[in-house]
Amino acid sequence: MIGLGGAIGSGLFVGSGAGIAVAGPGILISFVLAGLLSVLVMRMMGELSVALPSAGSFSAHAERAWGSWAGFTVGWLYWCLIVVVLAIEATGAAVIVHGWVPAVDTWAWVLLFMTVLTVANMVAVGVFGEFEFWFAALKVAAITGFLVLGVLAIVGWLPGEKAIGLTHLTDHGGFLPHGWHGALSGLLIVVFSFGGMEVVTFAAAESADPVRGLSRAMRSVIWRLLLFYIGSVTIIVTVLPWNDSKVGQSPFVAVLHRVGVPGAAPLMNVILLAALLSALNANLYAASRMIYSLAERREAPGALSRLSRNGVPRLAVLASVAFGFVSVLLNFEWPDSVFLWMLDSVGAIALVVWIAVAATQLRLRAELERTAPERLAVRVWGYPGLTVLALLAMGTVLVLLAADGRTRPQVVGTGILTTAVLAVGVLRQRRRTNSSAD
Repeated sequence: MIGLGGAIGSGLFVGSGAGIAVAGPGILISFVLAGLLSVLVMRMMGELSVALPSAGSFSAHAERAWGSWAGFTVGWLYWCLIVVVLAIEATGAAVIVHGWVPAVDTWAWVLLFMTVLTVANMVAVGVFGEFEFWFAALKVAAITGFLVLGVLAIVGWLPGEKAIGLTHLTDHGGFLPHGWHGALSGLLIVVFSFGGMEVVTFAAAESADPVRGLSRAMRSVIWRLLLFYIGSVTIIVTVLPWNDSKVGQSPFVAVLHRVGVPGAAPLMNVILLAALLSALNANLYAASRMIYSLAERREAPGALSRLSRNGVPRLAVLASVAFGFVSVLLNFEWPDSVFLWMLDSVGAIALVVWIAVAATQLRLRAELERTAPERLAVRVWGYPGLTVLALLAMGTVLVLLAADGRTRPQVVGTGILTTAVLAVGVLRQRRRTNSSAD
């Protein structure tokens, strides 16, 4: 449930509409390709986390594979990404509730959400898990209901409704109305929708039986995630014409209206609110454990590695929510533009982290097969071929993002930040090496 809760967010409920607008029904190809890529990356994370459990997950693995500079770079990049995402999710949730209670400003809701979930993450890891379980359960129940209603509408088993059939998949310009270029553009939009499942690798390190728990979770979460994502998008483009303006605005609401669900918009807003708060909760946990791991490895201030009596790195939690509380001020000053500004600032960091994960798995898998093959309870399929293929695919996506005028600023910003963090990591390692030599 933690894996599903971290992965199913606004990227599916809202972002899918933008992908459908540029690719038409061909967005199914985009989602399948993005889904397969994310499955491979998550399988790589799972393989290494089962074999080498660590609170720092892929950052600790990168350090083992390439040196402290790599762990430093990957860890800090991921942490920077997540602390901005926290603010984005809190802002998105606040916008929804502000629509219900316009008398209360957006910044006040951001402050409330950040405070409640900060407290939940500081009490005990079990409290985080309890919050995440119920958030995720609501999302899973909603998507399951959506899939059932969609199938009933397609085959004509809803009272008073004729069968919709499959005509919308080929009408209105065909399955690929904008050609393969549209499907490729859709891929660039939806590839980041699958991020967030990596939180399960952090949680595994604090579970009673990391190897067994993570092995089971990885095997089940992957196919369920693909079912929910690809199944939901299939329902959307089958029930409605892809060029319906309502699909681009809010695809899930548009489908529920079409099948006659009363109060569809308010209902989906409640589900979207739960999705955003769930992702906020999961990402706060992941960010705090990443900075805690960096502190343990002397790649961040040592105070961040202190644990409370309940085993919670409270200072790491506070450090991770700092920007979220700064976003309260940003929402107070620029309520109409801060959300998009933060969204653009995240850029392509997630893709850089995925590339690092694949390169790390390629190296450590060979080492584990030589030294401790019994630890490989979860294995990446088709190693090393599929890992190399995933690296090539992610490199291609990064190049295409840089070539696209709309996404180029994000890639440039990510490149500058990556270069700066990498330079600091290399300098730190050289300084340590020279100090040891002296």
